[in-house]
Amino acid sequence: MNLELIRELSNASGISGFEDEVVDLIRKYVQSYVNIEEDSLRNLYLHKKNNNKNQPIIMVDGHSDEVGFMVQSIKANGTIKFIAIGGWVAQNIPAHRVRIKNSEGKYVTGIVATKPPHFMSDDERNKALDIADMTIDIGATSRKEVLEDFKIEVGAPIIPDVEFKYNDINNTIIGKAFDNRLGCALIIELLKELQDEKLDVNVVGTISSQEEVGTRGAVVAANTVKPDVAIVFEGTPADDTFRDEFEAQAVLKKGPQIRHRDRSMISSPRFTKFAKDIAKKSNISFQDAVRLGGGTNGGSIHLSNSGVPTIVIGVPVRYIHTHEGISAVKDFDDAKKWAVEIIKSLNKEIIDEF
Repeated sequence: MNLELIRELSNASGISGFEDEVVDLIRKYVQSYVNIEEDSLRNLYLHKKNNNKNQPIIMVDGHSDEVGFMVQSIKANGTIKFIAIGGWVAQNIPAHRVRIKNSEGKYVTGIVATKPPHFMSDDERNKALDIADMTIDIGATSRKEVLEDFKIEVGAPIIPDVEFKYNDINNTIIGKAFDNRLGCALIIELLKELQDEKLDVNVVGTISSQEEVGTRGAVVAANTVKPDVAIVFEGTPADDTFRDEFEAQAVLKKGPQIRHRDRSMISSPRFTKFAKDIAKKSNISFQDAVRLGGGTNGGSIHLSNSGVPTIVIGVPVRYIHTHEGISAVKDFDDAKKWAVEIIKSLNKEIIDEF
C-alpha cells in the first residue's frame, strides 16, 4: 500500500456529484503510465497503454464519490439546514466536524448540532434523531453573515472533516471515504504494476462517479467501455465487531472479501470460482460473503450491454458511511495481489466459459 496515495485520496473532498478534486488527484498519479479519458459525468477511463484492440476487455472499477451532505437552506439565526447525500444513519451524524465548500471554492468548518440536552423535554430525549432536527453551526449569528461573509450558498457540498492517520503499531489506517477511495487506490496501483505486462486481455480502469446515489456513473461507464468481464473494487462494511468468528464475513486482517450476493447482484458463479481458485493457488487469503443488503457498481455493470460476468472484491472497512473508518493494510495488499493474478490468468477462452 502506498500510504501517501491513500492519505491524499482519503483527505480529498468528493461527495457524489462533486468528485472533481478526487479525479484531478488520480490524474496526477496515473498520467505517466495510462491513457486517460473523461466524460461529462466525471467518470475517468484509464486505459493500459499497450492494450490490443483484438483482445477481450476487463473493466476494473472503483467509485470516486463519498457519502456527505448538501446545504438545503440557511436559517435566520445563521445555522444551516442540510440533507444527506448517500446512506447515513442519523444517530451517527451529530457532534462531528464538517467542511462546507463555499462559492469561492474555499472550505468553511462547521459542527453538526442538535438541541442541547439541557433544553430537551423527556419526549425529545427519548425520540430517535432525525436529520431534519439537526443544523450545521459555523459560528455565524445571521443568515446575512453566512451568505455575505462566509459565501455559503444553497446546494453547497458538505464533507466530513477528517484527517487520515496511519497506526504503525498494528498496521491499520483510520480516515474518511475508504468507501471507496481504497477501490480507487487499488486501480491506480494495479495499473502501475501491470503497465509492462503482456496480457491476453485489455485492461480499462474506470473511476466512476455517483455510486452512493444509485451507481449512476457506472451505468455510463459500462456502456462506454463495453467490457467482456469486470472486477469491482469496494471498501466493504466490516462485521467483525458485532458477529462471531463463524458468522463474520468481513474481518480485518483476514483478507479481501469476495461477494457472492447482495441486493444489487448475484455474482457470476463461474467467474467467482475462477477467482477463488486463483487465490488458493497463490496462497492469498480471502473471505466469502453472502450479503442481505447493500449494493455496488457491479449491479449496474453486470446488466450492461449483453450482460457482463462480474465479481466484487472488497477491502473490509469498519464503520463505513460514518465520518471515519478503520481498515488494515494487509487486506488492501492482498486484494491488489489477487486482482493482479486474476488478470494475468484471463484470456478469451476462459472468459467465454463464464
